[in-house]
Amino acid sequence: MDADPIFLARLQFAFTIIFHIIFPSFTIGLSAWLATLGGMWVYTGEDRYQQLMRFWTRIFAVSFAMGVVSGIVLSYQFGTNWSRFSAFSGDVIGPLLGYEVLAAFFLEATFLGILLFGFNRVPPWLYTLSACVVAFGTMSSAFWILSANSWMQTPVGYAVKNGVAVPVDWLKIVFNPSFPYRFAHMLNAAYLTTAFVVVGVGARFLLAGRHLREGRTMLRMGIGLAAVLAPLQLIIGDQHGLNTLEHQPIKVAAMEGHWDGSKPGELVLFAWPDEKAETNRYSIAIPYAGSLILTHSWNGLYPGLKSVPPDQRPPLVSVFFAFRIMVGLGIYMIAAALFGALLWWRGTLFETRWFLRIIANTWWAGFVAVIAGWVVTESGRQPWLIYNVMRTADGVSPVPGATVLGTLGLFIVAYGIVFSFGIYYMNRLIKQGPDTTEPPQDDLSNFGGNPIAAARSAGRDI
Repeated sequence: MDADPIFLARLQFAFTIIFHIIFPSFTIGLSAWLATLGGMWVYTGEDRYQQLMRFWTRIFAVSFAMGVVSGIVLSYQFGTNWSRFSAFSGDVIGPLLGYEVLAAFFLEATFLGILLFGFNRVPPWLYTLSACVVAFGTMSSAFWILSANSWMQTPVGYAVKNGVAVPVDWLKIVFNPSFPYRFAHMLNAAYLTTAFVVVGVGARFLLAGRHLREGRTMLRMGIGLAAVLAPLQLIIGDQHGLNTLEHQPIKVAAMEGHWDGSKPGELVLFAWPDEKAETNRYSIAIPYAGSLILTHSWNGLYPGLKSVPPDQRPPLVSVFFAFRIMVGLGIYMIAAALFGALLWWRGTLFETRWFLRIIANTWWAGFVAVIAGWVVTESGRQPWLIYNVMRTADGVSPVPGATVLGTLGLFIVAYGIVFSFGIYYMNRLIKQGPDTTEPPQDDLSNFGGNPIAAARSAGRDI
């Protein structure tokens, strides 16, 4: 059987983007966590914050490096597997990706050097400032990547001349209709993902009876952040869904398993969508609840899958189930964060070991939710590469399927090795925990926790 080059090109890009998105979703949140720790260190002078900052900086460096390596492959695929898409949209997409490299990646890399090697070599305020700049750089990187991807979802501000998309209004291109919702949703997801990792590591330390002070600090700060961000994500997600309904109604129909647009939508809790019979098997649903959520009306109507021909529908099973995985994990994170906040308020957070065991073993929830969300976003756009402008089949390179299959196999092997070593090393760093040995002579603790005194003693100009 001949290998389908379109399917394999999509599969290869899906594999690499799923692998890659793990690391940016962590480093975006982790860089903000480092900046927060640095600010607390400079403000309070307490050494627990600088110890935690240095501990998480090492983990950040590994994750950042793995994100860079996996991200480089993605950019090459635009030329190898998606050359027709690149030729058509390069004048729009190319500058956006270039801004991500110049304004964000170089910024991150430069100040990451200070963050990794500058402790005890630069003033505490400058060390903390470098963390803030890195955090801003990761956020900027997400800004440009999400702008480019959102333009593919809701293309505006361009014109087609001689068969090529050319920019007409850059403000409309950058701030396209879906971008604000998708950027807020992704940024909040990254912060929430990191919060659950921090909480999980803190719980792990408490259960093991090690690094108790640092573990309690991680739990308090992580639970406090998650208790705000997890419910907020529900609100942002609702607004994002309404925006998607406006611009990509068939994607929403696939997410909801909604077939007949002439009837109010159900909230399908579980089903097996049968694309051939155009119905849901084994459905468990709440009548009218889908319309109430999406249209804010009990009898509100919105387009169903039958409103377009089958060849204009996204792959239903992957979109339908990925959406439920994302929502299910979101509900879990809301419940865990609010219950943790309740335990904290009651003064029993650190002693409730069954809860600590649960959150220590569900640190991965945010990562899986992010991956599921990207499956919904990208698969739900099909069969369009640029929505209602270029079909996926028209953007693929004229490369034999066997060639794509061979490189996909090599990517799986290489990424498996890199991922295994990266996770192994990060797990070793977590097992070692923060360095709680006696700090160097110019550390804050030798000056009553005063960063100004510490810096002046080292002969620094601040």
